[in-house]
Amino acid sequence: MTVSFDQRDGFIWMNGEMSPWAETKIHVLTHGLHYGSCVFEGERAYGGSIFKLREHTERLFYSAGELGFKIPYTIEEIDRACQETLEANGLRDGYLRPVAWRGSEMMGVSAQNNRINVAIAAWEWPSYFNPEERLKGIRLDMAKYRRPSPETAPCHAKAAGLYMICTLSKHEAESKGYADAMMLDWRGHVAEATGANMFFVDGNTLHTPTPDCFLDGITRRTVIDLARARGLDIVERTILPEELEGFSECFITGTAAEVTPVSEIGPYRFTPGDISKNLMDDYAAFVAG
Repeated sequence: MTVSFDQRDGFIWMNGEMSPWAETKIHVLTHGLHYGSCVFEGERAYGGSIFKLREHTERLFYSAGELGFKIPYTIEEIDRACQETLEANGLRDGYLRPVAWRGSEMMGVSAQNNRINVAIAAWEWPSYFNPEERLKGIRLDMAKYRRPSPETAPCHAKAAGLYMICTLSKHEAESKGYADAMMLDWRGHVAEATGANMFFVDGNTLHTPTPDCFLDGITRRTVIDLARARGLDIVERTILPEELEGFSECFITGTAAEVTPVSEIGPYRFTPGDISKNLMDDYAAFVAG
């Protein structure tokens, strides 16, 4: 039986101190829980080194700024705390979750003077998707909900509230037997999966949606560099759903998903091929190096 995340062994760094995992708690009237004033990161460690740690920490600070609060530590201190948390839990390969949120000093929409809390957890986490399913390509549903316009939400922040429609979309997809769902943006353009960026293959060219209303993922940027090193052309552009019929391969990228081929999106079919496999292998070698 899987151990509940609030009952695991180990340690969580919180507000400058390393605390026993099961004893690290917050109050039920925490502002971040009720009003979504919470930002976070998802990071992976390979061989004891946290991949692109500085970029993740910088994005955490950017996201906090977008939500109007200041993290009460320096970037260097958070980097160091992430590494200490990994080591305190005896991990060399694992997943890390830094998170920052407004506390419980005031309860209401306005809580500008609430304490900004920061915590970092680390745990062992293998491939996000079933390994056998991942190699043959995962199946994606077409999500009902759409990524919002930049005029309606701080869409480039990795903020907890923006993931509500991702959870709803993924749950609905899983109830139908899919692994995940592809989301459109508010205009009806292809955007992303519920927690990963998307790439499509046409010949020697990778097409990927312009990240103007969703995260330009750190893994996404890494894979673009790896693809260019292989001589592949990269086109960032508006992609309409009906264009999916013309692509031969599709894959998603993200810290959790890494590089995962896709075999199906709603009525559209893809065959994971050499480009997807080569980039999977290139990414695995890159993060291990």
